[in-house]
Amino acid sequence: MNPFNRRDFLQRSAILSAAVAAGTPLTAADPETKAEKTGSANERLKVAVIGVRGRGMSHVGGFLSKNANCEITTVCDCDEAVIGPAMKKITDTQGAAPKYVKDIRKVMEDKSIDIISVATPNHWHALAAVWAMRAGKDVYCEKPATHNVHEGRLMTQAARKYNRICQVGTQSRSTAGMREAIKYIHDGNIGKVSLAYGTCYKPRNSIGKVSGDQEPPKTMDYDLWCGPAHVLAPHRKTGNGTVHYDWHWTWEYGNGDFGNQGVHEADKARWGLNLPGLPTSVVSVGGRFGYVDDGETPNTQLNLYEYPGAHIIFEVRGLGTKDYMGAKVGNIWFGEKGYVVCPSYSSGTAFTPDGQKVKEFKGGGDQSHFDNFVKAVRSRKHTDLNCDVEQGHLSAALCHLGNISYRLGKSCTIADDIRSFDGVVAANEGFERMKHHLVDNKVDTATAKGLVGVKLTIDPKTEKFSGGENLAKANEMLFREYRKGFDITEAV
Repeated sequence: MNPFNRRDFLQRSAILSAAVAAGTPLTAADPETKAEKTGSANERLKVAVIGVRGRGMSHVGGFLSKNANCEITTVCDCDEAVIGPAMKKITDTQGAAPKYVKDIRKVMEDKSIDIISVATPNHWHALAAVWAMRAGKDVYCEKPATHNVHEGRLMTQAARKYNRICQVGTQSRSTAGMREAIKYIHDGNIGKVSLAYGTCYKPRNSIGKVSGDQEPPKTMDYDLWCGPAHVLAPHRKTGNGTVHYDWHWTWEYGNGDFGNQGVHEADKARWGLNLPGLPTSVVSVGGRFGYVDDGETPNTQLNLYEYPGAHIIFEVRGLGTKDYMGAKVGNIWFGEKGYVVCPSYSSGTAFTPDGQKVKEFKGGGDQSHFDNFVKAVRSRKHTDLNCDVEQGHLSAALCHLGNISYRLGKSCTIADDIRSFDGVVAANEGFERMKHHLVDNKVDTATAKGLVGVKLTIDPKTEKFSGGENLAKANEMLFREYRKGFDITEAV
């Protein structure tokens, strides 16, 4: 489906925002909000985990921890073939099997459930979270918070209106090492910081190219899997086995590696710069290089974001590459008196301007993020969260904004001097490194076509584009048209 052939975005945004603010029904069913838990640490919270094939198993482990004092009563997945490991782990740990439910809507109707843990594909995140909060449940939502920008504002509005606790799963926000590194930056130890450089250098192989549509697994309710998105037949060289992961590389369901792995680093980049909202402009350049397959999203991408007094530069590389200043999947913050490199979720090192090591930061893991969420569920204070839904929204938006600039771009060869990045030296240097990276991977930059994204200006207050080429189309891409029966409001 062409993303540009949609009803007027601005009118739809106003209707949806008003609907959430007014409490317009968000689901076909409208369960009564159950009584709040007392907040006692001795009171067990009942959890349903939605989606358990991949990252969902980490959610299972997180809520089975003794620290959480939770009980996983329900496993929900639209493919019954993938639930075995989750069912076994829960049964072995709790001593009794949880209930299995195939349809997420049935889970929302269960008034006994306190927490919904969402580990679905990206296109389901916002819808599942809003449905759950409307039904009086708290939400732990896997990253990225959203599939598009406007969903994040609707999620935040729903959380506030229904007094729900909603944490987004960028777990670096809770690891001790990362929290120490960010505090070190915020305390001024490297001076004024005006540039964060995020890297997502992670090998991503071709998913293959097939000549025709394929059938989804017989054990899967594929219509339910597609949910709010349009129903597109799988195209996978390796057959049905990759339906559960390769959706990341198609725009209808995923957001590329920027919205997959990269959102962790985008979140930390914002956090380190202490940025409260959206940037004032964005521009992106890149392409899908090195192979021809059924993937749509770029495996090579460079993005520049401007904020008042600061920039974020973000790179995606899916072909083999060396690290940048010690970070392959990580961040570098540049200050007047030094820089900090964080190459993982929970570690980092501070350096002097000439590269002398000053301080190291270490410690932490996934569990601390789940524990932080449960603590906030019991306190009923969203301010206790390390990654409240609004922060998750703003970080995911960086991915979506960059992808919109990229998708609206013009095709050209990468060998061309295609972008000056408005005189931002670090971005121009990054583009040169990107070209050398492609050559190292035997990509002919004189003939390989990429996309030069349009520069778009943004109004952080309205969270809409305010200037740039194809402005109307860019604003349409801030949201999507939901399928009937899978909408956040009946106005969609």
